[in-house]
Parts: sequence; C-alpha cells; structure tokens
Amino acid sequence: MSIPQSGGGPIEDFSQLAEMMESGSKPKADWRIGTEHEKFGWLTDSRAPLPYAGDRSISALFAGLQSFGWMPVAEADNVIGMTRAGANISLEPGGQFELSGAPLENLHQGAAELQNHLDEVRAIADPLGIKFMGIGAAPEWSATTMPVMPKGRYRLMTDYMGRVGTHGTQMMYRTCTVQVNLDYASEADMVKKLRVAIALQPVATALFASSPFFDGKPNGHKSWRSRIWRGLDNARTGMLPFAFDQGFGFQQYVDWVLDAPMYFVYRDGKYINALGQSFRAFLKGELPALPGEKPTLSDWADHMTTVFPEARVKKYIEMRGADCGDQAHIDALPAFWVGLMYDDAALDAAWDLVKGFDTETRETLRVNASVSALQAEANGIKLLDLARAAVGLSHAGLAARGLDEQRYLAPLVQNLATEKTQADRWLDLYNGAWGKALTPIYEASSL
Repeated sequence: MSIPQSGGGPIEDFSQLAEMMESGSKPKADWRIGTEHEKFGWLTDSRAPLPYAGDRSISALFAGLQSFGWMPVAEADNVIGMTRAGANISLEPGGQFELSGAPLENLHQGAAELQNHLDEVRAIADPLGIKFMGIGAAPEWSATTMPVMPKGRYRLMTDYMGRVGTHGTQMMYRTCTVQVNLDYASEADMVKKLRVAIALQPVATALFASSPFFDGKPNGHKSWRSRIWRGLDNARTGMLPFAFDQGFGFQQYVDWVLDAPMYFVYRDGKYINALGQSFRAFLKGELPALPGEKPTLSDWADHMTTVFPEARVKKYIEMRGADCGDQAHIDALPAFWVGLMYDDAALDAAWDLVKGFDTETRETLRVNASVSALQAEANGIKLLDLARAAVGLSHAGLAARGLDEQRYLAPLVQNLATEKTQADRWLDLYNGAWGKALTPIYEASSL
C-alpha cells in the first residue's frame, strides 16, 4: 500500500491532473525499474502470523533493521515503515512486509537489492524465530487470526470494502503480490504500454500463480489472489476496457480516477474520512469531509493510489497481476515486463499478439487464468500458447538490451516446459507427499 504523498501545491486548474501524469514521461536513457513484493511473516513455533508489537514482531524487526541504516517512518506513535536510499519497507493491512525497491537501471541491480534485503531481514528474524512465506495467499490463517496494522488508512478501507464488495478484506489482510513499476517516454508510449500490460496481465497471473489454498484447503483456483480482486470494488478495479478506446490518453485515465469514490484526505498526520465522496466535488470546494477546502496535487496523488486496476498509471505504470512467489519468481516478474516494455521491437510484437482481443476475451482470460493458470483458454486462445509467445518476446527484448538479463526468466521457462506453475506443484505435494496437510507449506515457501 502507498504511503501519503507530499510536495504538491494547490490544484488551480483541472488540466494539472493530466499534466502531473505527463510529467512522468522520460527519455529512454532515464527509464528505471522499481520492484515491489509483499511477504507474510510467521512464527516458527506456532506458525501464527507475525503480530505488530511484542518481542517477536514487526516492531522488533523494524528496530533491528535500523542497524543496517534503515530510518523509521512513523504514524502517530507507531513505526509503520522504513526508508533508505530511495527504497522503502512498508506494511500491508495484515502485516505483510513489503519492500518497495529503489528505481534501478537493470535487473542485476534489482536481484542484488532483493538478495540484500532478504539477508538483512533474516539476520534480524532468524534469532527471533521468525520466517517469511513467498506465496500469493495465506494458506491457513482465518480472518480472525490476522493482525491489524496501526494505520489510519487501513481502518477506513476495511470498513468501506466490507460494504462495497465481496472480497475486499481478504485482499487487504490475506494476500501478497509482486509487481514492477516501469517508465514511459510520452503519452503515446504510455498508451501502448498500458494496453499491452492489461492484455497480458492474465499471462502474468498464470505464470506466477501460487495461491491455490485458502482457509486451510484447496480453493478451486490456481491464483486465489487474482480471484479476490474480482468483485472487490468494481468502481476501482479491473481490466480498464476504456483504455482500448480510440483517443485514450492521460485525460481519459484521469476521468476514470475522478469517478472512483474517495477513501480519505490526509491532513496533519491524520486520515480524514471521505468514504464514498467525490473528488470532483473536492475540486469545487464542496467535499463534505472538508467543506470549502480545495485539494492539492498531493491529495490527487493520494487518490490515485486508491484505484487498483490490473495495471495502474501514476507517473509510471505498475504491473499488478502476479502472486508473490519464491525469490527466483520475484526476480522473474520485473524481467518478464522489462523485456516486453523496454525494447521497441518486443513491445510492437507484444501489441501484435493482443491487439485483436476484444473486451470479452481479455476479461475471460483474466477470470480463467485465476482458475486454471496455464491451462486456461478463452475464445479459442490458449493461455499456454500466449504465455510461450510472451516469454519468447520478453527473452528477445532482454537480449537486445545486451546485459545478459535473460537468466531471470528461467523459472518462467521451466513453468512453460512442464506446463505447471508453483500452484500446480503445491497441489501435487498436497495431494501426494503432504497427505493433504498444509503444515509443510510454511517451510517449503520460506524466503
């Protein structure tokens, strides 16, 4: 989850909203790679989720990480994150421990950053009897088991999501993802990248599927995390069919975000309840939560973090379709998208792959990928074939960068060769060697 935004002055003209997105445009030489991943902490003696406070807790990890130069980020009297050299550690609502990496030039730097992060976390966690799972959804923990992080944003969201959708609190408290944030050169480049990103998110969902268990049993999906996002809150999620309309650009994305109901306004260290209220009314000084006050660009940046489509635009594009997995899969996610997005020939070829898909096909692929992963198909399109083509293009795109980054695609190549994902392998173990018990998955998925 995003932290409160800062640095924006008053919004004096409606055009500033789209201009803020356009200001993210960069020449190719300045494009960077920012990888984020979430993971569940658990106590090795009880397999219980990691609490916020106590001798063996998130707070204890935060205290220990300061010895590596991480600086605490507080809300009220609680440390809710850490920051160091352009990277952040933050908390998801159920205590998922998230690294938001620094903007880096290549995938080797990203892999080194991840390794260093895991080494530092283990140095603090191991003596405390704490480990972390790289998996898309908590396999056994119930809603009543999950800790609640002391962040005002999450208290508001928990209440609201319980009223507008079917799975919102499950998403908040019991799922983990890995995503990558990538740059664009211009509005036209953003449009092409966003369209390819949305159309191929089902491929990412399938390749990275690792959440076949929930509430202590198989859930009928390879990616339950992806299933949870459907019906969560249709006003702010989904496959953005309007992004494929002629004339789509920054302004059309702004219009969609404006129509998403608000969650909050952040003022003086506190979250002011604006649940269900309109940012359009806020622009007019008519927000019931702050009558007479008009928003700043920071308020707009905050509001942009409260929409959750499969690919999201801010001053960059976020790829949001994948479950978290093991270390190799965490490295593979940015590799997959960098290969497709940062080489012109690969991007053009990827668009050729998907430009004939209609709205129904894209949505059906998304739904079926959550259920069947690589065995999914829609309207005659086999996801396994689409995934092989996409990974091949990504490999070519990485090769064209000339940095020997293709190695990070290895787990995806293996998934395609065996036609099995991590979810399939977990299910095979569950139905075989594990004797339909989930106790072994904690160690098996440890990062």
